[in-house]
Amino acid sequence: MTTAEIIAAGAELLTPFRADTNSLYLTSGLNELGIEVVRKTIVGDERERLARAMVRGLQENRLVLVTGGLGPTEDDVTRPAAALALGISLARDPEQEAIIRAWFAGRQTPMPERNLRQAEILTGATALPNPLGTAPGQYWEGEGRVLVLLPGPPRELQPMWREHVLPRLRKRASAVGWLHRTLRIGELGESRVDEAAAPIYTQYPAITTTILTAQPGEIELHLRAPDVPGRAAQVGELADRLASELAGHLVSAQGESLESVVVSALAGRGQTLAVAESCTGGMTGERLTRVPGASRVFNGGMIAYTNAVKQEMLGVEKEILERDGAVSEACVRAMARGVRRLNQSDWGLAITGVAGPGGGSPEKPVGTVWIGCAGPDEALEIRLRRFHGERERVRQAAVFSALWLLRQVLKETV
Repeated sequence: MTTAEIIAAGAELLTPFRADTNSLYLTSGLNELGIEVVRKTIVGDERERLARAMVRGLQENRLVLVTGGLGPTEDDVTRPAAALALGISLARDPEQEAIIRAWFAGRQTPMPERNLRQAEILTGATALPNPLGTAPGQYWEGEGRVLVLLPGPPRELQPMWREHVLPRLRKRASAVGWLHRTLRIGELGESRVDEAAAPIYTQYPAITTTILTAQPGEIELHLRAPDVPGRAAQVGELADRLASELAGHLVSAQGESLESVVVSALAGRGQTLAVAESCTGGMTGERLTRVPGASRVFNGGMIAYTNAVKQEMLGVEKEILERDGAVSEACVRAMARGVRRLNQSDWGLAITGVAGPGGGSPEKPVGTVWIGCAGPDEALEIRLRRFHGERERVRQAAVFSALWLLRQVLKETV
């Protein structure tokens, strides 16, 4: 068993309001077994279309995983679609019926009769326990093929996968796993990164190199290869060569996030940081506090959204705001120094700008962002950036650029 397909069932996944995250989780687990996911498909709540997707998947792979559509409602069609695809029947399983009835009884809640649809099991399949919900999973095997039906809610799917599916697949999976390496690159676009990297990675045809935009301001290079003898050394060699070529823009050669790199750098120096944010509204502080142990270095921050707060809390002079405005070099200088002083930190990082969609002017169009970094001995670094795109993209790019500026300053100072 070397390849697999994942099918996500549910009309809600075909809207802008719900994303399929289960396939990412399952892909990670399958790759650890040496199983490559060759296709991911999302299918709405239509039995025949879903059945056709299962048939195609099982014709091309020995393993198909289907997530979602195991609920009790009319639009939960994964069970009958699987029966149609396999040409077998469904039958109510007395043991599963008892489990479902006990689920409702234990919560002192009347059980709708339609919930008993969830006790219908494919002929020859094994029901997979689901202590966190009323939908059992199913594991069917025949003619060298495996079809697994899993519930859609991640809190139900993940333990079922770990405890009941993974042990079964481990016995059948390839002994060859996969090697992964991720490099993060800052302040370069995809084409510029590929221009520098392609002459190097094309020399390693056995390693798949993928270049992705991770978020505004950041590119990821993903290196992936089968874990066969000698390949780990090749992956390491390629990663080292790429890191050397892109050294001036390298966030991390080990896949660490920019905020993790910043926190580690500050911790290594025994220094602290505070942030003052206007247009980003606390996003910088949020990213920093994602990092475990950030409390060692991050003292706090101030969302100084209005001029009054900038003036009263951060000490931005009224004359600066009247003469230069809130989006200006003078203002961000004062914000950086003010938040550093207010939080008694070694470093102060400040952001002020026009995120849009309104508020711009010919002198300060939407996307204009000033970033300031104040450090020991009153040292200051200031950057003016012009970002493009919608409001959220501008805000994300501003946060990345602020953290990037701090990282660069930390590298250049002792």
